[in-house]
Amino acid sequence: MASYYSPTAILTDAQKAPATFSLAVPALSHSPLNNNSGTPITPATTLDLPLWLAEMLAVSRPSGPASAPLATLDMPSALGPKVMNALTADATSVELRQQAQWFYGLGERMLELFEDEEMGAVLLTTFKQRALEIADKAQNTRTAQQGGDSGDFMSGLDETERQLFRAAHDGTHAVKRWFEATSRG
Repeated sequence: MASYYSPTAILTDAQKAPATFSLAVPALSHSPLNNNSGTPITPATTLDLPLWLAEMLAVSRPSGPASAPLATLDMPSALGPKVMNALTADATSVELRQQAQWFYGLGERMLELFEDEEMGAVLLTTFKQRALEIADKAQNTRTAQQGGDSGDFMSGLDETERQLFRAAHDGTHAVKRWFEATSRG
């Protein structure tokens, strides 16, 4: 689990997750259809809420420990069966940033809550396969730029992968500078 004060953790927890309400909540909803704030949320209503809020609603029990939770937390579509199947088929073909800006962080948080071993295995395999391509592109940025696909490649990376790309790219340049400095003197 990331630090409470970590910007990455804060941004990850701000991503949307579906929560299905099990109880009526009067005068809480802001309906985008009628601009009427104060309409009730009825049972079985599903709303996309920030992960931190959806989690709190899922663990809160309004009438004590024996009562039903206020809402149930559902798996976000970014980690749904369609995306998991696509990642299993070809991990490098999915643009993770379109699924969730902090895709791996969202996956980590959902694994803490759901303990889905199959999803964990898919995410781990995906990260390993994509890390190879990221490292290759980071070391060969000139070839990627000449091919014209560097912008497309970077636009599909989630924030964790972008950080990995920057670290690999900076590391390659540091080794190159070190090698040039030691070969001169």
